[in-house]
Amino acid sequence: MTAIPGWAKTAAIGALILLSMVLGAALRPLIVADDPHGAPVLEATEIAFVQDMAAHHEQALIITQQLDPRADPAVTRLARQIRDGQTAEMGTMLGWLRLAGVTPTNPAPMTWMHPQTAAGHGTHHDESPDVLSPPMPGMATRAEIDALASTGGRDAEILFLQLMQRHHVGGVAMAQAAESQLSDGPVRQTAREMLTTQSQEAGTMALMLTQFGAPLLPVRGR
Repeated sequence: MTAIPGWAKTAAIGALILLSMVLGAALRPLIVADDPHGAPVLEATEIAFVQDMAAHHEQALIITQQLDPRADPAVTRLARQIRDGQTAEMGTMLGWLRLAGVTPTNPAPMTWMHPQTAAGHGTHHDESPDVLSPPMPGMATRAEIDALASTGGRDAEILFLQLMQRHHVGGVAMAQAAESQLSDGPVRQTAREMLTTQSQEAGTMALMLTQFGAPLLPVRGR
C-alpha cells in the first residue's frame, strides 16, 4: 500500500475536526446550559481532561485512516465504528471547550492525571521526538503510524488492531482517572461512557488478535 501523502492526512484530519466542531455546536443546548450568573462552564480538571482526550481521539482517527481499505471486513467495520464514535465524541468535547472559552490544546498535558508528578517535577513531557503528542497512555509513535500506512494484508490488520487496542487501553486509563476525580456532571458521565465503550472495543480487538495469533502491545504512559 502506498503511504498517504502528508497533505492528504492534514486535509482529512482538518475535515474531521471541522465536522467535530459543527457537531459540538449542535450539541450545545443538550449538554451544558449557559449560566446567567457567569459561573465557570467547566472546572479545571474537566477542561484538562477534555483537552487531552480530544488529542487522544485525534490520534485514534489518524490510525483508522491508515488502515488498508482492503482489510478484512470485520476489521474495517470495527475501524468505522471507532471512527464514527470518536468523531462524535470529539464534537462534544470541542463544543465544551468552545463554551468554556479555552483552547483545544492543553498547555500542561496530562498533569491533571498525575498531579503529584507535576508538583514534584514540573510539567511532564516525553523526551522522545517520535511521539505524536505529549505523553498520554497508549499513544502510537510516528514510526508506528507510518508503518501502518505502508502495510497491507494481514500484517496491516494485525498492526491496526495492536495499535488501536493499546490506544483504547490508554484511553480507558484516562477515563478512569477522570471519573475518579470528578464528582458529577456531563464530563464525568461522558468519561464513564468512554470507559465502557473503549473497554468493550479493546476486549474485542484483543480477541481478534488472539485469533490471528498476534500479541498485544505493552501500554506506555499509564
